Amino acid sequence: MTDPVTTEPADDGFDAIVDAPFDAALSERYLVYALSTITARSLPDLRDGLKPVHRRLLWGMRQLRVTPDSAFKKCARVVGDVMGKYHPHGNLALYDALVRLAQPFMLRYPLIEGQGNFGNIDGDNAAADRYTECRLTRTAMELMAGLDEGTVDFIPTYNNEEQEPVIFPGLFPNLLANGASGIAVGMATSIPSHNVAEIIDATLELIDNPSVTHERLMELFHGPDFATGGQVVDSAAAIAEAYRTGRGSFRLRGLFHAPEAKEPDDIAAGIERLSGGQWQLVISEIPYQVPKGKLIEQIAAAIADRKLPILEDVRDESDEAIRIVIVPKSRNVDPELLKESLYKLTDLETRFSLNLNVLDERPGFGRTPMVMGLKELLESWTFAQIDILQRRSRHRLAQIARRLELVRGYIIAYLNLDRVIAIIRAEDEPKPVLMAEFALSDVQAEAILNMRLRSLRKLEEMQLRKEQDDLLAEEAELQALLESPAKQRTRLKRDLRALRKTYAEDTPIGARRTLIAEAAPTAVFSMDAMIEKAPVTVILSQKGWIRAASGHVPLDQEFKYKEGDGLAFILHAQTTDKLLLAASDGRFYTLGCDKLPGARGFGEPVRTMVDLESDASVSAMMVHRPGGRLLLASSHGKGFVAEMNELLAETRKGRQVVNLKDGARLQVVRPIAENHDHVACVGDNRKLVVFNLEELPVMTRGQGVQLQRYRDGGMSDAITFVLADGLSWQMGGSGERTRTETEIRMWKVARGAAGRMPPQGFPKSGRFD
Repeated sequence: MTDPVTTEPADDGFDAIVDAPFDAALSERYLVYALSTITARSLPDLRDGLKPVHRRLLWGMRQLRVTPDSAFKKCARVVGDVMGKYHPHGNLALYDALVRLAQPFMLRYPLIEGQGNFGNIDGDNAAADRYTECRLTRTAMELMAGLDEGTVDFIPTYNNEEQEPVIFPGLFPNLLANGASGIAVGMATSIPSHNVAEIIDATLELIDNPSVTHERLMELFHGPDFATGGQVVDSAAAIAEAYRTGRGSFRLRGLFHAPEAKEPDDIAAGIERLSGGQWQLVISEIPYQVPKGKLIEQIAAAIADRKLPILEDVRDESDEAIRIVIVPKSRNVDPELLKESLYKLTDLETRFSLNLNVLDERPGFGRTPMVMGLKELLESWTFAQIDILQRRSRHRLAQIARRLELVRGYIIAYLNLDRVIAIIRAEDEPKPVLMAEFALSDVQAEAILNMRLRSLRKLEEMQLRKEQDDLLAEEAELQALLESPAKQRTRLKRDLRALRKTYAEDTPIGARRTLIAEAAPTAVFSMDAMIEKAPVTVILSQKGWIRAASGHVPLDQEFKYKEGDGLAFILHAQTTDKLLLAASDGRFYTLGCDKLPGARGFGEPVRTMVDLESDASVSAMMVHRPGGRLLLASSHGKGFVAEMNELLAETRKGRQVVNLKDGARLQVVRPIAENHDHVACVGDNRKLVVFNLEELPVMTRGQGVQLQRYRDGGMSDAITFVLADGLSWQMGGSGERTRTETEIRMWKVARGAAGRMPPQGFPKSGRFD
């Protein structure tokens, strides 16, 4: 009895436990994932412009023979077949990719023809894949042309049951023609679609002159050509620079066009004239990837929110063609201003980024992501097409060699037909005898023996020799082609010119859709231009309640206030004005007079509109005057001159202008007239000082300089005036009387002096008003 043999399982490496640092293991695995995402999912291949999912969809449809001349097949059938054989991902993701290839408003040159509901430009989704049908377009067939001619390598599918091509070898320049977009790990690509005729023209120029300048290429290659048309409004220099570096962006606008208008200028401007002098604008094209429904919602929201008071209505009158009607508020509205406001407030103007990041084959590195300029991209694509041409030629040479061998054997059989028949009838193993007697190869002998009797009548020497001569001539031509780079370039140019005829500018599919024209200079758009100008009276109460009464009512009119409240500030303004509020802590706030609450009630607390500090109060309220100046001073006697334009704040938090220390507060906020040349300051001690206005600095923020020196107390008031006219102040009592002191030179000293007691009759309040 023999001892049992113990067999240990072989260590195949899969069950081995490797002790490795967590960060190193995580980094290694994440790198593998990142590379897989970049090369096998998100970035297109330079040679055919496709991502793997799109390439597998088209390949699967070709294998199902869903060609342009065949009947449509259910999309569910196509998706299921591709998912099961080539692309093991979710059917929803596959169907979404298929739908995009069939949408004429997404792809400039659709690769799939759809039948059924494939979504629309309004943003609606496609119907379920069980309802829709599809087949390949002729453009897709051109992209896949040559797959059976040994032009590309085939690799096993994910389960090793099928084969799929690495790329498509067709001459159609799909990368630039249809564009691509995708986000990978740490990189992205964004390529707009372009016009095929322009791509071919630039490529032909590059083939003829490899040292061609970028400027010359841009004369032929004008820029993006989007499926939905529109207008690129950037300058030619900006567009050229983007294609030089491979990075940039384009401003894309919808197009106003009114084909039913009578005047040529109105047609181009999109203006339709109506009765009574009324008119309306017509949008005929919208920016790429902007859903029409969303754009109309944006315009309607702008009307509802009163952001476009010059716009009355928007209507969607589209059928197969886009027609969005814009109705102005009145016939006096400037059409160009209305257009500019729509560009500013809606997606009628968008930006499309350019990032020519593609996968290119690099010797020793494989498929590598690279950002290329236009010239480099066209060069790489041309090299790839030359390589495909060479592979096709070598494949054809191999076919010719095999056929020539057979033809030569058939000629020998024809010349010795009776002897061949006799050998076949007499010999049990005729093949060796034929090979020995007529010096035939194994392939030739096998082909003769496999011929049917009915084929013998077709063996005519003249036909065989003609076929042989034709094959030899083609072989010589292909050999010369492979040996001559110049002939390869000539052949490529010939094929490109033939393709260009299909996509020429005068064909429906080849005509340029996107207008490339720099926008004319326009006035800077401002929301203030959208506000209807109307007079208002602004009232601010002592407890901080603000309101605006319609019209310019008398400033001494009585208004109702909450119990214990009263008037603090009142002024006349227009709805188009900006209101400046100066707080006691030196911060300035800005309010639009059109946004103030009405005066039917008590108004609203100003603290709900601006972020006024809890321990601060409003020290002054005034209307912003462009170009105006203010005298600002603190209770400690420091101050400066501020430009009104620098005081406007964009947010609720306002803008800190006067820096205050040691418990100081903003004491003086007074407008400075253009002709004022001197400053008068009075302290709590009633001492007055006068000095030149030029001695005050103009600042945007700070404490300022010392205006007057005090031993006790601080500043009471300050004002600017014209020295030659004298210093004026309001007398006591009702304040209707004003006194002017012209002999003021005895108080005129250098800035920062202590001053002396004011003239007889100066108010005991220590204020000028």
